[in-house]
Amino acid sequence: MTHDDTAAAPAPLNRRAALGTLGKFGLGAAAFGLAGGSVLAAPAKNIDVDVLNFALNLEYLEAAFYLAAVGRINELRAIGGGAEIRLPASLDRTRGMQFRDSNVQALARSIAEDEFQHVKFLYGALGKAAAPRPVLDLSGAFDAAGQAASGGAIKGFNPYANDLFFLHGAFIFEDVGVTAYTGAAPLITNPAYLQAAAGILAVEAYHGGAVRSMLYGQRQVSAAAGLYVGQVVQAISNLRGKVGGGKDAGLSDARGNAVFAPAGAGAVGYGRSTREVLNIVYLAPGARRGGFYPNGLNGSIK
Repeated sequence: MTHDDTAAAPAPLNRRAALGTLGKFGLGAAAFGLAGGSVLAAPAKNIDVDVLNFALNLEYLEAAFYLAAVGRINELRAIGGGAEIRLPASLDRTRGMQFRDSNVQALARSIAEDEFQHVKFLYGALGKAAAPRPVLDLSGAFDAAGQAASGGAIKGFNPYANDLFFLHGAFIFEDVGVTAYTGAAPLITNPAYLQAAAGILAVEAYHGGAVRSMLYGQRQVSAAAGLYVGQVVQAISNLRGKVGGGKDAGLSDARGNAVFAPAGAGAVGYGRSTREVLNIVYLAPGARRGGFYPNGLNGSIK
């Protein structure tokens, strides 16, 4: 699916303005013929709603991962329906994980709030057209991802077990979110929606760089303990690259230089198609469900 957008560049749009504009342009139920009349003539198949719901599904997952880490998972349960959120049995649902490094804890709390706001923003903007929260697996899926990335050497991976494992778990998600928004940009037809998505993309990219920076700083400490962070991260990157179009990078490039912002030619960030993103989150090429979404995503793109 491609779209050539020849519209003029939109005026600057902050979050509050974007929310209002999204409503005015018809992301509510009435605008899309979901409740009787129509306040805005809309095509039978509106790709903007599909793309934003695809993004919402990804935000549900990211928000669940971080909110669970900081003991706020019940706040997400109040949005999008009552679908199950599977967490490791050892994780305290009300207190979250026990961080040892205050810097990692601060990062977790900051990103948790951002991802929660992303969910509320998209869910509120879409109104009755919003896809309900799907079943999310943050337990068995991480075990499967760990085994797949390590060729079966790592079993029972739990991202909430310690600070370093948490950063590894965060690394799995952050680059995927960035590439998903970048890849979806050409599909969005409305400049207001594109502006809002670009704003979220920017925040996701900040998250990705921060996580990479912390992992890079852990290399020497972890090497002394016999765990080579760069190798683990590279294994995750290799797995994502294998099923996600080869658009990935570990903590360093072929020349040994640090990689804080993975990008292709011209230092332009990678973009993945929806299928490539699904291959990663389902943990299997061509799958329609599985991995972090046992029953698949909700919405038209799944």
